[in-house]
Amino acid sequence: QVQLVESGGGLVQAGASLRLSCIASGRTYAMAWFRQAPGKEREFVARITWNSGGTSYVDSVKGRFTISGDNAKNTVYLQMNSLKPEDTAVYYCAARSLFVNNWNYWGQGTQVTVSS
Repeated sequence: QVQLVESGGGLVQAGASLRLSCIASGRTYAMAWFRQAPGKEREFVARITWNSGGTSYVDSVKGRFTISGDNAKNTVYLQMNSLKPEDTAVYYCAARSLFVNNWNYWGQGTQVTVSS
Protein backbone atom coordinates (compact mmCIF):
# COMPACT_ATOMS: atom_id res chain seq x y z
CA GLN A 1 0.00 0.00 0.00
CA VAL A 2 1.35 3.41 -1.01
CA GLN A 3 0.41 6.50 0.94
CA LEU A 4 0.33 9.89 -0.78
CA VAL A 5 0.63 13.19 1.04
CA GLU A 6 0.02 16.50 -0.75
CA SER A 7 1.09 19.96 0.33
CA GLY A 8 1.36 23.46 -1.09
CA GLY A 9 -2.21 24.57 -1.56
CA GLY A 10 -3.47 27.95 -0.49
CA LEU A 11 -5.31 31.16 -1.32
CA VAL A 12 -3.80 33.36 -4.03
CA GLN A 13 -4.90 36.11 -6.38
CA ALA A 14 -5.40 35.60 -10.08
CA GLY A 15 -2.12 35.64 -11.94
CA ALA A 16 -0.11 34.27 -9.03
CA SER A 17 1.77 30.99 -8.83
CA LEU A 18 1.69 28.00 -6.51
CA ARG A 19 3.64 24.77 -6.36
CA LEU A 20 2.00 21.61 -5.11
CA SER A 21 4.05 18.69 -3.83
CA CYS A 22 3.15 15.07 -3.30
CA ILE A 23 5.29 12.49 -1.56
CA ALA A 24 4.63 8.79 -2.00
CA SER A 25 5.59 6.25 0.64
CA GLY A 26 6.70 3.74 -1.99
CA ARG A 27 7.67 3.31 -5.62
CA THR A 28 5.12 3.97 -8.34
CA TYR A 29 4.90 3.60 -12.10
CA ALA A 30 3.28 6.97 -12.74
CA MET A 31 1.89 9.89 -10.77
CA ALA A 32 -0.71 12.47 -11.59
CA TRP A 33 -2.70 15.41 -10.39
CA PHE A 34 -6.48 15.64 -10.52
CA ARG A 35 -8.77 18.37 -9.28
CA GLN A 36 -12.37 18.73 -8.24
CA ALA A 37 -14.16 22.04 -8.16
CA PRO A 38 -17.34 22.55 -6.12
CA GLY A 39 -20.29 20.94 -7.84
CA LYS A 40 -18.13 19.36 -10.54
CA GLU A 41 -16.67 15.95 -11.18
CA ARG A 42 -13.03 15.21 -10.54
CA GLU A 43 -10.93 15.91 -13.62
CA PHE A 44 -7.49 14.92 -14.78
CA VAL A 45 -4.93 17.75 -14.74
CA ALA A 46 -1.49 16.29 -15.50
CA ARG A 47 0.52 13.10 -15.32
CA ILE A 48 4.11 11.92 -15.45
CA THR A 49 5.35 8.43 -16.23
CA TRP A 50 8.63 7.70 -14.52
CA ASN A 51 10.33 5.29 -16.91
CA SER A 52 9.89 7.55 -19.95
CA GLY A 53 9.59 10.91 -18.29
CA GLY A 54 6.60 11.52 -20.49
CA THR A 55 3.98 14.03 -19.39
CA SER A 56 0.49 15.00 -20.44
CA TYR A 57 -1.91 17.78 -19.51
CA VAL A 58 -5.52 18.72 -19.79
CA ASP A 59 -5.89 21.44 -22.43
CA SER A 60 -7.05 24.08 -19.96
CA VAL A 61 -3.69 24.11 -18.12
CA LYS A 62 -1.26 23.65 -21.00
CA GLY A 63 1.36 26.38 -21.00
CA ARG A 64 0.54 27.36 -17.40
CA PHE A 65 1.10 24.20 -15.33
CA THR A 66 4.15 21.97 -15.28
CA ILE A 67 4.37 18.52 -13.71
CA SER A 68 7.77 17.28 -12.65
CA GLY A 69 9.25 15.04 -10.07
CA ASP A 70 12.01 12.97 -8.64
CA ASN A 71 11.38 9.25 -8.94
CA ALA A 72 14.20 8.45 -6.53
CA LYS A 73 12.46 10.55 -3.90
CA ASN A 74 8.96 9.34 -4.84
CA THR A 75 7.95 12.97 -5.18
CA VAL A 76 5.91 14.78 -7.81
CA TYR A 77 5.32 18.51 -8.17
CA LEU A 78 2.78 20.65 -9.95
CA GLN A 79 4.02 24.15 -10.72
CA MET A 80 0.99 26.31 -11.40
CA ASN A 81 1.55 29.71 -13.00
CA SER A 82 -0.86 32.38 -14.18
CA LEU A 83 -3.56 30.98 -11.96
CA LYS A 84 -7.17 31.77 -12.80
CA PRO A 85 -10.30 31.72 -10.61
CA GLU A 86 -11.47 28.68 -12.57
CA ASP A 87 -8.45 26.77 -11.26
CA THR A 88 -10.05 26.86 -7.81
CA ALA A 89 -10.48 23.27 -6.67
CA VAL A 90 -9.27 20.57 -4.36
CA TYR A 91 -6.19 19.10 -6.00
CA TYR A 92 -5.51 15.40 -5.54
CA CYS A 93 -2.33 13.48 -6.10
CA ALA A 94 -2.73 10.02 -7.60
CA ALA A 95 -0.37 7.17 -8.38
CA ARG A 96 -0.37 3.98 -10.38
CA SER A 97 1.46 0.76 -9.81
CA LEU A 98 3.07 -1.14 -12.67
CA PHE A 99 0.62 -3.47 -14.47
CA VAL A 100 -2.36 -1.59 -13.00
CA ASN A 101 -4.57 0.24 -15.49
CA ASN A 102 -6.10 2.74 -13.12
CA TRP A 103 -4.99 5.23 -10.51
CA ASN A 104 -5.01 2.97 -7.52
CA TYR A 105 -3.59 5.32 -4.90
CA TRP A 106 -4.97 8.72 -3.93
CA GLY A 107 -4.00 11.48 -1.55
CA GLN A 108 -6.39 13.39 0.67
CA GLY A 109 -6.29 16.54 -1.43
CA THR A 110 -5.13 20.10 -0.94
CA GLN A 111 -7.29 23.19 -1.48
CA VAL A 112 -6.29 25.77 -4.07
CA THR A 113 -8.36 28.94 -4.12
CA VAL A 114 -7.76 31.67 -6.69
CA SER A 115 -9.48 34.99 -6.11
CA SER A 116 -10.27 37.43 -8.89
